Amino acid sequence: MAGFFYSCKNETGTSLPNFIIIYADDMGYGDITSYGNPSIRTPRLDRMATEGARLTNFYIPACVCTPSRAGLLSGCYPKRLSLHVRVLFPDSDHGINPDEELLPELLKEKGYSTAVFGKWHLGHREKFLPLQNGFDEYYGIPFSNDMSRTEMIKKGNNNYKYDLPLIRGNDTIQLNSEQNRFTGMFTDAAIDFIKRHREQPFFLYLPHPMPHIPIYASDDFRGKSPAGLYGDVIEEIDYNTGR
Repeated sequence: MAGFFYSCKNETGTSLPNFIIIYADDMGYGDITSYGNPSIRTPRLDRMATEGARLTNFYIPACVCTPSRAGLLSGCYPKRLSLHVRVLFPDSDHGINPDEELLPELLKEKGYSTAVFGKWHLGHREKFLPLQNGFDEYYGIPFSNDMSRTEMIKKGNNNYKYDLPLIRGNDTIQLNSEQNRFTGMFTDAAIDFIKRHREQPFFLYLPHPMPHIPIYASDDFRGKSPAGLYGDVIEEIDYNTGR
C-alpha cells in the first residue's frame, strides 16, 4: 500500500488546474502526526491535512505495487488490466497495455504537460515505460528498490543477477544508485518541472520509492527522528513535500 497525497489548485477559476500526485511506497496510514503517530514529525503533511480534505474511509484497488499503480493511472480494476497477480519483476515481459488510456494521456488532450519522477513499476520494457504511455518526462526506477543486485548481496543472495536501473526518458543512465539520494533527487526533478511549466497546465506524478524496504535517509535526516530510521525516511518525505 502507498501513502497518497494530492494537490490541485485553480486560482483564477477559469484556467485549467494543475495536478500533483505524491505516492509514497508502503507508507502507512498512521505514519504522520495528524493520523495519530506520536513520534514522527510531519508538519508539512499535517498542514495539507488541515487545509485540505482528509480521507478517513476509502478503498484501494490492491495492497501491492503494480496493481495499485495500474488502478491509480487507469481508473480500472487491476484484474481487467491483467496486472492483478503479485507484482512485476525484473524478468517480467509484460506491463501496462499500451492501448489503455491512462490519466496523463487524457490530460494531454487538454494541453497538459506531464511528468513522472520516481518508481514506475508498470513494466520496464520500452513499450511499457512512461514516455510511451502519456508522459512527456520520466526520471526514476522501473520496479521496486529491493530488486537490486547490490541489495540482494547485502542480504546474502550472491546469485541474484538483476541490477536496478535509474532511467531518464527511455535510457538507463546508472545501475544500483545510492538510494539515500532518491527522495531529494526526485523532488528536485519535480520542482524543476514545476518551474519550467508554471505558465501552463501540468500533471506531475511523484511516486517516491521510500519507505519501501530497504529504507534509506539522506545525511541531513539520518539519525534525526525519535522513531529511528523509518521516522527519518518519513520526515524526509514530509520535508520534501513542503519544498
